[in-house]
Amino acid sequence: MSNFTRIEVALAMKNTGLVPVFYHSDIDVSKKVVKACYDGGVRVFEFTNRGDFAHEVFSELNKYCRAELPEMIMGVGSVIDAGTTSLYLQLGANFIVSPVLKEDMAIVCNRRKILWSPGCGSLTEISRAEELGAEVVKIFPGSQVGGPGFVKAVRGPFPWTSIMPTGGVEPTEENLTKWFEAGVTCVGMGSKLITKDIIQEDKYDQLTKTVKNALDIIRKLK
Repeated sequence: MSNFTRIEVALAMKNTGLVPVFYHSDIDVSKKVVKACYDGGVRVFEFTNRGDFAHEVFSELNKYCRAELPEMIMGVGSVIDAGTTSLYLQLGANFIVSPVLKEDMAIVCNRRKILWSPGCGSLTEISRAEELGAEVVKIFPGSQVGGPGFVKAVRGPFPWTSIMPTGGVEPTEENLTKWFEAGVTCVGMGSKLITKDIIQEDKYDQLTKTVKNALDIIRKLK
């Protein structure tokens, strides 16, 4: 069972403005990354369903967060079907993110009042996702879909839409300014935030500093 409601998740996404996106097969590495992000101020974290036995890593990581990082809202990304959605909900995922729009996933999440954020690449997909109950829609891949210009164009006729771009987002003032001035609710950030050298060289203090800086920038932009 999730320990945060979908309303709490949506508000945390909006208030924090940043959702780290990360996968690693090593549970110890994953714990260090999540802890570094938590220390930097992050309260919503997306663990991606990318490798074999990813659900087992998430299960241990979610238990760790509930015990040691109680304000961290853990969810799962890169989910593309209803069966995998159900698996992660059983493991306590608080939200589900998908690179695609799959209606049967919406049914599974809505039945349990879990936030579901599908990947959309057009105004028609965004509209359908909202009809299916998506509070926050993901645009993916963010830059290739159209970047900040696409977000600004969508929010003209759809000013109520909450958008989270993933792909092409960087923890710099220049990049974040473009996205938030375009009207995003929050941004998903993966390899540009949690770089390979952080993992390889145990630079978790650096990750905490980068997260803090990014959140400071976002707060000024909101």
